[in-house]
Amino acid sequence: CVLGIDLGTTSVKAALVTGTERGLALAQSCCRETQAHSDSLEAAPQGMEQDVQKIIRALNECLAALPQQQLQRVTHIGISGQMHGVVFWKSDKGCKWSESSTGPAFEPDKVSHLVTWQDGRCSPAFLSSLPLPQSHVSLATGFGCATVYWYLKNSPDFLKAYDAAGTIQDYVVAMLCDLKKPLMSVQNAASWGYFNCRNKSWNTDILKKSGFPVHLLPEVGDPGSIAGRTTCAWHGIPKGAKVGIALGDFQCSVYSCLTERTDAVLNVSTSAQLTISMPLGFQPPEAPDPSSAVTYFPYFNGDYLAVAASLNGGNVLATFVGMVAQWTQELGLDVQESAIYPRIIQAALAQKRSKLSIHPTIFGERHLPEQLASVSSIGASELSLGHVTRALCRGIVENLCSMLPAQRLREAGVGRILGSGSALARNEVLRQEVERIFPFPVVYGKDVDAAVGAAMVM
Repeated sequence: CVLGIDLGTTSVKAALVTGTERGLALAQSCCRETQAHSDSLEAAPQGMEQDVQKIIRALNECLAALPQQQLQRVTHIGISGQMHGVVFWKSDKGCKWSESSTGPAFEPDKVSHLVTWQDGRCSPAFLSSLPLPQSHVSLATGFGCATVYWYLKNSPDFLKAYDAAGTIQDYVVAMLCDLKKPLMSVQNAASWGYFNCRNKSWNTDILKKSGFPVHLLPEVGDPGSIAGRTTCAWHGIPKGAKVGIALGDFQCSVYSCLTERTDAVLNVSTSAQLTISMPLGFQPPEAPDPSSAVTYFPYFNGDYLAVAASLNGGNVLATFVGMVAQWTQELGLDVQESAIYPRIIQAALAQKRSKLSIHPTIFGERHLPEQLASVSSIGASELSLGHVTRALCRGIVENLCSMLPAQRLREAGVGRILGSGSALARNEVLRQEVERIFPFPVVYGKDVDAAVGAAMVM
């Protein structure tokens, strides 16, 4: 068995994959909501942080729910997770191991909150004050290195308590393998900023000159390589199981379903991405075009993906549901958010079309951080919950299409679109709008794509 784990923005997913005569097959999977959002004391209201204790608790619950017999047969562990974010820890005190009902497990110890990719503390003015990276990726708020710079300026004592940093998935790999220095894949390093993908190295000279604490930067290795072995049994998984270097959740979602270079992949979970494969041997430009909506993500075996990486996906719908719940509460009624989701989708399914136009970028976009959401063509007959939900779903898909248009997909030789991600899997209205807006056949994957992809890489 191979265990795949994905540490997402809202949930942790685990998938057990086994080899069959026909290839790899999903044997078991499990998902747990993390509910890890935590108020940021230093960067409120722009800060977006998560409690690492709650993320690891969800991970432990996920593994405890999988069949013990199969966990005992696990030889390899692949781990992916949310990119760009940063968590800090003390390398010799990052966690405590203890006995649980399913065997040894670890809990975070001297660990900071995770500052996520959604964090908004680095304003455009602050980012423009930082040294220019030698990288093909434009620096943005929520990127690990930008967040470190923010602490350096606003709370330098905070950094003194820690000697290691990484993404949340790098942290888990470091704890499982007892790594003295974190190891990070090229995928996650590129997502932090100040990393040159051509020579696979940090911009250490640029960073040192500005006083950046370069000792916090992880070592970097190739995606698909082994980071180490489990130093003790873990929820029944034997000691000595091989653990892969942590990967980007997006790359793993793509890996789980991309079979042909002529496929485009549309992933909608908390955020949303539309991607196509670049030709073999492609190298990204030396410097980014800050106004471009398309970024080049390192993939596997030196390949790159051209990605329209939108900050607005399932989180937009979640915010809308939260707003509806808040309004009903203010009206003296108590409706759970979990009850609202299926109702708004049913209402939207009854409205096949809506003239209402919603530009849903409430979280901005990295290439247009100041451009927020707007609503237009508001007619008296378009104000039902069904109309608004339908228009919102269409807006999410249209926004992606504007970033990477269908014409560009055609020019790249795309023959079909593969749909993945939890928001797409659970929302039929969103799927209908994808099929209406993109002139390609669409095939849908599963809700645990990133976890399966992380297992498949192994």
